[in-house]
Amino acid sequence: MAASAVEIVETTVEELQPWRDMYLHEMSCQVVQDSFHRRSGWTREFRLRRGDADLGYGSLVIGRPWTGTPTLFEFFLAPPHRSQLFSAFEALVAATRPVAMRVQMNDALASVMLHAFGADPRCESILFHDREQTGLVAAGARFRPATADEAPDTPAAQLPWRAVLDVDGEVAATGGVLFHYNRPYGDIYMDVKEPFRRRGLGAFIVQELKRLCYQRGSIPAARCTPDNGPSRATLQRAGFWPCGTVVTATLDG
Repeated sequence: MAASAVEIVETTVEELQPWRDMYLHEMSCQVVQDSFHRRSGWTREFRLRRGDADLGYGSLVIGRPWTGTPTLFEFFLAPPHRSQLFSAFEALVAATRPVAMRVQMNDALASVMLHAFGADPRCESILFHDREQTGLVAAGARFRPATADEAPDTPAAQLPWRAVLDVDGEVAATGGVLFHYNRPYGDIYMDVKEPFRRRGLGAFIVQELKRLCYQRGSIPAARCTPDNGPSRATLQRAGFWPCGTVVTATLDG
């Protein structure tokens, strides 16, 4: 008897949550596309079935800036069904017709699919994880929480995650930790004002934001664009190591 075809069933992110929990557990890192699922109207979610068995799921992002260019960004099959990876992926693409695929490349399953089926891959971001405790010192600099006046557009609940560096009584750098993605991972960002650049203050504020994350039970992470050499160097000086990339490729499906 011939094997039944893979069936693609549109569903909701709430119904997929147990599958997404498995996916996030297996990734065990910051997943920078995780927030797409929480933005109303941004995604389409699909269960993959064969016969009576659920195999896994796939997700497309369709909200801005992907309006009109549906893009596959998550594809997951449970381990017992991974002998069906290629047939399941082909069925998903045929049923949902994405024009592109956007993959965090430390996602082993989806990255294989991107290289097997995608064309013209291009790197959008480099991802970093914390792998080194540093002891950087910035003479004359003081790391402290940002005030509400210094972060006027920040909601009150997020203000404790904003910080500044004072140098000689002047704010020389700002930074913070964002939790748009999957907790407990926090995305560190910073900006050093032009007159204070090339003094090591960027790496110092990143180091201190890492420390703040750990003190509050979070795990620091970071990312930057591939052409941003100064940011890459700053993150590495602060103990971050590159751990992956976000890559987009076109799909013919």
